[in-house]
Amino acid sequence: MTAPRSVALLCAITLALAACKKEEQMQMPTPEVGVIKATPQSVPLTRDLVGRLSPFRSSDVRARVPGVLLKRVYQEGTDVKEGQVLFLIDPAPLQASLSAAQANLASAQATYANAKVSADRARQLAPQNYVSKSDLDNAQAAERSAAAAVQQARASVDSARINLGYTKVTAPISGRAGKQQVTEGALVGQGDTTLLTTVDQLDPLYVNFSLSVSEIEALRSAASKGGVELTGTGNAKVQVVLTDGSVYEEEGTLDFSGAVADPATGAIQLRARIPNPKSALLPGMFVTLKATLGERKNAFLIPQDAVLRDAASAYVFVVGADGKVVRKNITVESPRDGKWVVPSGLAANDQVIVSGVQKVQDGAQAKATPWKPAAPAGGQPAAAK
Repeated sequence: MTAPRSVALLCAITLALAACKKEEQMQMPTPEVGVIKATPQSVPLTRDLVGRLSPFRSSDVRARVPGVLLKRVYQEGTDVKEGQVLFLIDPAPLQASLSAAQANLASAQATYANAKVSADRARQLAPQNYVSKSDLDNAQAAERSAAAAVQQARASVDSARINLGYTKVTAPISGRAGKQQVTEGALVGQGDTTLLTTVDQLDPLYVNFSLSVSEIEALRSAASKGGVELTGTGNAKVQVVLTDGSVYEEEGTLDFSGAVADPATGAIQLRARIPNPKSALLPGMFVTLKATLGERKNAFLIPQDAVLRDAASAYVFVVGADGKVVRKNITVESPRDGKWVVPSGLAANDQVIVSGVQKVQDGAQAKATPWKPAAPAGGQPAAAK
């Protein structure tokens, strides 16, 4: 072999080795991704709603008899007990009416006593024919009329005594007494029952909210197919979220569901009862609610970072048994604890890619490793679920 041929062969081998090395450098390594194993579970079916608080009971305190308002006995804005005296109305005119009724009763009783004596005498003499049949009948009729007059006078006394009792205006229910509506010295109850104040029961409270007919129909349709188990009135739980984002410590219960849709809004009215032992909630407040209306069966909780969207649908990437990436279209519902509720589109034990989704493509190879949630600022890494 001549020297020129040896040099040419050496150059060819060198060029071939360089080309192979360049091809190896251009080949991308298999990306490593963090995955979670999709596990079907029963997930509470919650809805974020807005409601308004109202008193459990609210009662108007009114003057039931005419008279001059003498005094307010309670302190405005404080709690009062049922039967507690709140206002005093001048009792003098009604006391006089009671005395007159009692005098009329005494007169009627005296008249009845005389009539009874006459009737008894006539009944004794009638068998000996000392009195006529007509006189006997008249005596007995007078006795019955006098007895009826006594009953009427006694009823008048009872009515006068009741009216006199109304001069002490009491609380019809236990609760928080409101602002005084009429000042002392005003004439109240003249021709109409005058509003004096209101008493609201604040423990528990009602929270009124609504749910669209379309959403209710969707829930019922899902329940009929077996995917959702709805919770009936009396068992559905409701939590109140305060303005600072914290959850109110007392859990409420759904106690009313309307049967007629509001034609203006297309919604069904619902109501829940919320315990309020510390009076932390006040009637009239608008609050955010988390209503648990049932339970979705065989759903998946997927971290929000794993869910992608395009014009077609929401989707996730899954690493198959062969190490290849597969796109799966899914349906998602409202998030829960930072995760999407996925009722359909996944299968049990699917390895869903959470971290590294930007490095994979449908059909490409990927190396799956268990996903570890990022550590919160200043804390320890949260455990993957």
